[in-house]
Amino acid sequence: MFDERIEHLRELFEYRLGVALTMERDALTMLHELEVAARNAELRRLFSHRLDETEWQLRALERAFELLGREPRCSPSAATTGLMRECLSMLARTEEPLRDGVELSAALTAAHYETAVYEGLVVLADAVGEAEVRALLERSLEQERQASEQLSRTARGLVRVAA
Repeated sequence: MFDERIEHLRELFEYRLGVALTMERDALTMLHELEVAARNAELRRLFSHRLDETEWQLRALERAFELLGREPRCSPSAATTGLMRECLSMLARTEEPLRDGVELSAALTAAHYETAVYEGLVVLADAVGEAEVRALLERSLEQERQASEQLSRTARGLVRVAA
């Protein structure tokens, strides 16, 4: 279905669920790398917590496909690929003492993107009448909002220490 033109709202919803699945798999890879690279112990704990949430979100997306009677299927996510490339490029150009800030910035950017994706999916779930799927997506959305807040607080603290 995803190789063909999208003609119906349900097809769009399923395609966007696939984008979210790819996004979360990419996030899992990125968070593993960030956790290992982080110098700050608080930051490593934060990335570890985000990994746990991301694993839950992956299971929730797989469950959403199951509720729709579909096999989980990834759709391309050029945005997350770009975010990972940008992070790696910045890390390569940044002096060691500043890298935790780059890692935090990358994680915060990803969390904002993920928030936007989940907001769109909640709207689509409503539009196609999938209340149970919507509930799963709402929980992921709330996790992303909380993650953004926590990452922002941590970033402000790190910047103060670095200044």
